[in-house]
Amino acid sequence: MRRRKNRSLLLIALLVFGQKAYAADSLRVLTRDAFMSIVLQYHPVVKQAGIRVERAQAGVLEARGGFDPSFKTELDQKTFDGTRYYSYVRPAIAIPTWYGVEIKAGLEDNTGERISTEYTPGRTTYAGISLPAHNLLFDQRRAALRQARTFHELSKTEQQLVANDLLYEALAAYWNWTLEYRIYRILTEAVRVNETRIRFVRTEYEQGARPAIDTIEALAQLQNIQLQREVSSLALQNAGIAISGYLWLDKGMPVEWNGNLIPDTSDYKTTLPDALADLDKLLSFALSRHPKLSAINYKIDILQIDNRLKAQYLLPKLTLNANFLNKGYALPEKLSAGFLENNYKLGMDISIPLFMRQARGAYRASKLKLEEGKWERNQELLNVENKIKTYYNEVRNIQQQIMLYNQMYLNAEKLFLGEKFRFEAGESTLFLLNTRENKLLETAQKLQEVTVKWHKSYTGLLWASALFTVSQ
Repeated sequence: MRRRKNRSLLLIALLVFGQKAYAADSLRVLTRDAFMSIVLQYHPVVKQAGIRVERAQAGVLEARGGFDPSFKTELDQKTFDGTRYYSYVRPAIAIPTWYGVEIKAGLEDNTGERISTEYTPGRTTYAGISLPAHNLLFDQRRAALRQARTFHELSKTEQQLVANDLLYEALAAYWNWTLEYRIYRILTEAVRVNETRIRFVRTEYEQGARPAIDTIEALAQLQNIQLQREVSSLALQNAGIAISGYLWLDKGMPVEWNGNLIPDTSDYKTTLPDALADLDKLLSFALSRHPKLSAINYKIDILQIDNRLKAQYLLPKLTLNANFLNKGYALPEKLSAGFLENNYKLGMDISIPLFMRQARGAYRASKLKLEEGKWERNQELLNVENKIKTYYNEVRNIQQQIMLYNQMYLNAEKLFLGEKFRFEAGESTLFLLNTRENKLLETAQKLQEVTVKWHKSYTGLLWASALFTVSQ
């Protein structure tokens, strides 16, 4: 990983300073692995996905705040016309617990000439609990925290999805760039060969060995290939610009495209070994660990949490409050039976909607959403499986096409070389030689196209199986 990172940083420096540091005719190679590393480290889409993960982590912290202890103080005083009516001072602390029980403790200092009869004069302390019986098994705070944690895992899975999709698009652009570069090289070599040939034909004409019409035909062939090279040059430049859209610096600055950069063709083979993984293994791996399916499972988990919370709303709301009281601010020396019998405060709140239409409607809606999510998962399972099978079949089939095109290219090359030998010996015409050459160029370009098609299909197989990200 460190070696790849160093290569990436070196490549970034090359892209930025390449035009100044090297001569105009020098070329530098951008490998597939270095390109992927740059995309994963610096592309804005990946950065945004990372920010979403951090936001989800902040959401977990926020949800945990529902279990934070709270401290509050009430102060209420009244003095009028020389009379101190009342002075109430009531600091209190509440500590929520995971199971819905809230532990409470506080102090009261009630003084004045006209204190409300429900308050105890002087200084008292209390400690007790608030028990929402309908929330013992589950409640809003626990649901919020569990959903936040699940959403955090979901955001990390979606980050993998973003990286997987981005690499698929980026590598498709990389292989297009490779194709245009290879075709441009083929046509450039063909121009060089035809420039040599036209000099040969002109010399033969000047010596009286060939008619003047051969010089025109040789020139027409050269101009035709030069025109193809110009078209190819434009396609190569545009493919390079498309590549530059995936190259960014670590500070969020896009890299200015350097025309001296070329793709790596060392692993760009026209004969590809049949070394694919077994289809059943690919399917088993993808269906168990594909981030698309994992994301749907996390969404279903969130819906299940919501459904469980909505089920709690069907229960009657019953809250029990119990406080033990003590005179003064000191703790009681002992909890005698008399103390427990005479120093307490109890309360109960109960609420039962008669028809419960709101709760029943909310529960039914959440249950339908959960069912909808399960159907989505079944559909996505089939989609992933079909995509893997489709790309797998394409890769296998294109391998056979490459073998055939290799044979066709070798045959076209033999025919061209044989016709060239006959032409130089004066036993053939320039028209036949040009025909052989055009067929050879056509076959060579087609071989490059089908090779790139293989690389794209193989990239699609990695994308469909999520092997870009899951295996890392």
